Amino acid sequence: MKLIPLPAFTDNYIWMLHDGHQALVVDPGDAQPVLEALQRLSVRLEAILVTHHHPDHTGGVNALRQATGARVFGPAREVMPEPLTRLAGDDQLQSLGLTFDVIDVPGHTAGHIAYFCANVDEAPLLFCGDTLFSGGCGRLFEGSPAQMLASLDTLAALPGATRVCCTHEYTLSNLKFASAVDPDNEALADYTAKAQSLRARQQPTLPSTILLERQINPFLRTRQASIIQAAKAFDATASDEVSIFAALRQWKNEYQ
Repeated sequence: MKLIPLPAFTDNYIWMLHDGHQALVVDPGDAQPVLEALQRLSVRLEAILVTHHHPDHTGGVNALRQATGARVFGPAREVMPEPLTRLAGDDQLQSLGLTFDVIDVPGHTAGHIAYFCANVDEAPLLFCGDTLFSGGCGRLFEGSPAQMLASLDTLAALPGATRVCCTHEYTLSNLKFASAVDPDNEALADYTAKAQSLRARQQPTLPSTILLERQINPFLRTRQASIIQAAKAFDATASDEVSIFAALRQWKNEYQ
């Protein structure tokens, strides 16, 4: 299997997975990069997976469906380009001979889902949309802090080797904030240097891994003493785990 991030817009990635014959894509906000890749690789599009309803994730769905006849899968509780197969947590889908488990991850949007496959070329694979980013997490446009914290807990509990395929190249800005929150984190400093080197060569920082995110991502570490202390320095009213997470997310919203 080949896993390819197709750049779109200014900082989106449309993920393509293919076996040399057939392909699936995730969150195609624009059809053109996908159509060009299908032609370049001489593969047929079998499936389109969508994590949530935002236009930069759905804008190319209808054009791709019409051009390729691919099946479309998306969240059960969000407005989606019809027709599609709607999915919710604990559902499964089959594509490219692989089985993907659907995980409910509300927070960024109310009905956001993620797709997890336990074994793609001997390593797990996660398509998580805008829920988990490398070094960060999505903004809370529709869900609550409690929902997003629970969603991130679910993703953090996946196997450490899981490749994390999020859909924006936000890594450097996320790591800048993470370093302000957690300045003594050596793993974070090492990763920041590696990410800076990749971006200087115009290479993607993604996919990340769950193990790495557990080490460097403050939004997966909100129960650790150093992160709690930093969040309380931003918002002295933060007390329980949800308000600590909410304070951290608000700090990121305001961070320059």
